[in-house]
Amino acid sequence: MTASFEPVKAKMLAAEISQSAISAFESSFNALVSGETGMILESTISPAPELVDADSIDLTPDISLLDRTVVLKLNGGLGTGMGLDKAKSLLEVKDGETFLDLTAKQVMKMRKDFGCHVKFMLMNSFSTSDDTLAFFNDKYPELAKEEGLEMMQNKVPKLDATTFEPATCKQNPENEWCPPGHGDLYAALIGSGCLDALLSSGQKYMFVSNSDNLGATLDLKILTYFAKSDAPFMMECCVRTENDKKGGHLAMRKSDGQLILRESAMCADADESAFQDITKHKYFNTNNLWIRLDKLKEIVEKFGGFIPLPMIMNKKTVDPKDDSSQKVVQLETAMGAAIECFPGATAITVPRSRFAPVKKCDDLLLLRSDVYLISEDFRTVLNPACGGKAPVVSLDSKKYKLVEKLEEAIARGVPSLINCTRLKITGPVLLSKKCKFVGDVAIINDSSEHKSVPHGTHKDNKVDLTSAPGLGPLKATIVSTAPFSGQKPGTSGLRKKTKEVMQKHYLNNFVQSTFNALKETGTILSEGTLVIGGDGRYFNDEAIQMIVKMGIANGVKRFWIGKDGLLSTPAVSCIIRERGPVWQKSFGAFILTASHNPGGIDEDFGIKFNCENGGPAPEKLTDLIYDHTTAIRSYKICSELPVVDIYNVGSTVIKSADGHSSVTIEVIDSTKCQVDLLKTIFDFGAIKKLLDRDDFTMVYDSMNGVNGPYAKAVFIDELGQEPSVCMNATPMDDFNGHHADPNLTYAEELVAMMGLDRTGEKVDVEGRKIPSFGAAADGDGDRNMILGSQFFVTPSDSLAIIAAYADEAIPFFKEQGGLKGVARSMPTSGAVDLVAKDLNFDLFETPTGWKFFGNLMDSKIAYGGKDYTPFICGEESFGTGSNHVREKDGIWAVLAWLSILAYCNPDPTAPLVTVEDVVRKHWSKYGRNYYCRWDFEGMPSEGANAMMDKMRSEVISNTNRVMGKYTIAKADDFIYVDPVDGSITKKQGIRFLMADGSRIVFRLSGTAGSGATVRMYIEQYEPDSTKLDMKVSDSLKELVAVALMLCDIKTFCGTDTPTVIT
Repeated sequence: MTASFEPVKAKMLAAEISQSAISAFESSFNALVSGETGMILESTISPAPELVDADSIDLTPDISLLDRTVVLKLNGGLGTGMGLDKAKSLLEVKDGETFLDLTAKQVMKMRKDFGCHVKFMLMNSFSTSDDTLAFFNDKYPELAKEEGLEMMQNKVPKLDATTFEPATCKQNPENEWCPPGHGDLYAALIGSGCLDALLSSGQKYMFVSNSDNLGATLDLKILTYFAKSDAPFMMECCVRTENDKKGGHLAMRKSDGQLILRESAMCADADESAFQDITKHKYFNTNNLWIRLDKLKEIVEKFGGFIPLPMIMNKKTVDPKDDSSQKVVQLETAMGAAIECFPGATAITVPRSRFAPVKKCDDLLLLRSDVYLISEDFRTVLNPACGGKAPVVSLDSKKYKLVEKLEEAIARGVPSLINCTRLKITGPVLLSKKCKFVGDVAIINDSSEHKSVPHGTHKDNKVDLTSAPGLGPLKATIVSTAPFSGQKPGTSGLRKKTKEVMQKHYLNNFVQSTFNALKETGTILSEGTLVIGGDGRYFNDEAIQMIVKMGIANGVKRFWIGKDGLLSTPAVSCIIRERGPVWQKSFGAFILTASHNPGGIDEDFGIKFNCENGGPAPEKLTDLIYDHTTAIRSYKICSELPVVDIYNVGSTVIKSADGHSSVTIEVIDSTKCQVDLLKTIFDFGAIKKLLDRDDFTMVYDSMNGVNGPYAKAVFIDELGQEPSVCMNATPMDDFNGHHADPNLTYAEELVAMMGLDRTGEKVDVEGRKIPSFGAAADGDGDRNMILGSQFFVTPSDSLAIIAAYADEAIPFFKEQGGLKGVARSMPTSGAVDLVAKDLNFDLFETPTGWKFFGNLMDSKIAYGGKDYTPFICGEESFGTGSNHVREKDGIWAVLAWLSILAYCNPDPTAPLVTVEDVVRKHWSKYGRNYYCRWDFEGMPSEGANAMMDKMRSEVISNTNRVMGKYTIAKADDFIYVDPVDGSITKKQGIRFLMADGSRIVFRLSGTAGSGATVRMYIEQYEPDSTKLDMKVSDSLKELVAVALMLCDIKTFCGTDTPTVIT
């Protein structure tokens, strides 16, 4: 066939593939189109000669060689054959250690023991790079910082099986590429510049092995032998056994006596019997290779910049998940095949201990059992009690091909195999650490249901579980499903219309995807506790029952559920962080809330997952959840589990029919944990004295959300106030038809009671007595609004004032040496900045989203950085909190304000210092930040995004633009570089920063259940003490006009009238 390489070359150049990789692929391509099959005929080879046995080498190891040696691990594989979709090397091997853990520790141990710097490298692929580097940055930062840790494997085009032109896949262009095989090692070394860099730094020897081969360690005796042999290339081989006969072997080419490697794909059908003759072809390649880098450079130069490796052709489809898609060929090369390119190359035999790859779940079960131990130098070694021989394990290939299935089988622990000679398992079974297998044991289950192997010793027998009792109510059913579009969780989880969530399989898909993502990130669901609760909105109770059934099916053994299914968002964070005992500590929680969004069958429903630190799932986890939602094909559920009583506090144990398993479901007091924590933070005695004053009254509007029980527990049960203090305190599934958002527009009943209108201005109350203090909460209890008698406190001012008084008024801060750090979201006004500067606090401006505050709070604990706690943070969207939990906390903010008022009113006989007095005193010291937010809710997403894109494209042209009395000193799209973990967050809001310090900010909110919410923020700082009493609307009128001109929202969205003004 005549085919041109030019289209292939053009595609590779466009993808910025190195010239060395292109040349190497062209060599394979030319072999393909010339009609070569890549076959090595038996008639052209002879058996390899007898090889030196590594155990017979008798010489003194040369430690000095270590400084000139580099260890490289091939780490490009995903382990798809075992059902993995991340770097295979991140799979747990034993005792919580992954392949990469043990490899990293081996290198560091060798460096320490010999006082030499053995260089360490990884060859990652585009599929494994991100996960691997994140792993090293998190666990081995000292290795992650080393120059040249990563070398990237190339990618090559798949070729149309008929025309040999580059294949196409419009649905997923990534499918047009494939890995080039580990023979790409040489092209990657050359094309990346790593080979030259290593040579220039004095490296001479390279030891290469697969990352899943834990036996492949840097052996100093073998290194010394290789160096003394002066060979340019040396392959470690093992003697083939019956189990190895289908794998490749070493041979000698008859024409020139050169050692070569013949892989199974290179064997003609007619030569199959000779290929599998282990008495003739005695050695196989372990893929542990020793390379002289200077000799590699010579070979590369000889062949014009690459090594011409034998081509291996594989027939596939362009979409590996669609057998009907375009037929393609994938060209690969094997790195061991380079042995034929090095004149004078040699090989040695090594013991099986140096070849211990994990190719199947059979291998993984052995490694995790007591058959293997981890040595002091972090190698996996055979337990001496095995007598020098590991048992043969044969797992049902249909049931245990995937790691997930093995994990399910050993969720109760790995059985003892130390005295076992052979173990065969057929059918779905559940093993346990209480099982011991001795001699030759077979486990059979011909039923479709998982059956538990009885505890105890099983010696030389056949255990038939087919008729044994099963799991009964704990039996998991696998239900087929298909992905739903748009299940991408945002900063606040997944929010959709309730009826959409109620669709068959919809919520199941998202919950299963969350469990899958948790397992993938290393969470062991059978250990610890899953917390479940929500804000009580419509469909809350049914969702809880579903999550419990799915949790059990996925391995969860213990649940804490809020009474009546109710838990506020800050209470969930508190329970995760504070509730014990330690052995029951929570690994996370499902919170069923759409926060301040309306509730009811025709309104919004939400679900989010909070992690073990009590905070919202980080972006890495939410991205992983979303990835799973796009590919999900089934979910697990215990459909026979009885309905769980969530309306009475108490504990229920549900046992399996076979008696081997149980689940504990504990319904807990929704308020106790959080109230107990709040009592340690605030001086309840001082607050009670304030509340008991004759001239002080208050009202707290929970807006028929979940906050009601918490308000009652604090103000009635703990502080002894009248029930009338707690307004709208009964949770309702539709928030009594109201929009449970604590702002001047939606908290209209409270606002009117406090003598204000929806703009925050005073109204004529005709002599009616107004409470001294008012507060409101949203649906899930994490937001707050603070009001004084005919006085509105902006969230930005509230944050600043709490920070200013924290050390004097709140024991939590005072008793820890004082407040250290404060943070605000970017759209929040700069009022707190002035306090931070005055009181010398660390100050941070973050994107909107509580997770960014959580990172700062955990800087020292999680990242080993600076300790910024005690810490206060807040957002202009009525969210305020501290490091006592990892969520904003509405009732905390209310108690903070009452603590400030108590501090300012030490004498009960003196006139009351009011909320307004406190705020005006603050303004007189720091000046006033006139501020408002306009919300345009339910805007068409296409128009809203087009508007943002237009402003984003004009940031440069708008900089230095004069508009009325304002000059735009800077226009930009806010980018945040996290000072804790270095992560970069882009497109967080369009900012127009005026020369006089005023600001205009535009953002799209991701918290609406439908449509888009455009938020426009206007701020103007006024230091002049004579101008502190202006109406907000008057002070910002000109700046608002400028903002509307800049965004042109009427053109894009059809209106310039906001839904809400705050």
